[in-house]
Amino acid sequence: MSLPHAILTALVEKPSSGLELTRRFDRSIGYFWSATHQQIYRELGKLETEGFIRTLPSEQPARGQKKSYEVLPAGRAELARWTAASQDPRPHRDTLLLRMRAAAVVGTEGIEGDLRRHLDLHQRQLAEYEEIEKRDFPPGRDSSQDRLRHLVLRAGIDLETFWTQWLTRALEEFAELPGNERA
Repeated sequence: MSLPHAILTALVEKPSSGLELTRRFDRSIGYFWSATHQQIYRELGKLETEGFIRTLPSEQPARGQKKSYEVLPAGRAELARWTAASQDPRPHRDTLLLRMRAAAVVGTEGIEGDLRRHLDLHQRQLAEYEEIEKRDFPPGRDSSQDRLRHLVLRAGIDLETFWTQWLTRALEEFAELPGNERA
């Protein structure tokens, strides 16, 4: 049930069209909660039916005109209710970790290359997050909203740091496995 709340959050921050929401998901919320264009539009329809959002009145005829949405009081109340509710953490599921476990019993073919590929991806994501931090959170930007948004970004930075460190260690261990020593 989190996608509707991600959309409500984005619309409370700034009323937007479906296309604008999709772009904003690609640039911010999508780093930790992804959604396709189709999922976003489907949820917008549901949120509107539930009375949580409305289409903003257009000054031009509606045909071919993109719809913009804003959050209604009921939507803000739902977002506040959801935000305040306690939720248990979900167990972490990762295919790479499962594949590593399987490699222990069926062999390691293909694993080292994928570890290197994952390391590269996580290093690039970490660099992107650090660039966002530098650009969007300069010293002195410390409103409550900025501090909470920065905490979310820091979570991403810390997770990518963890993965780059773990993958580096995994590759070092992999190199020391019998039959994998480098000359």
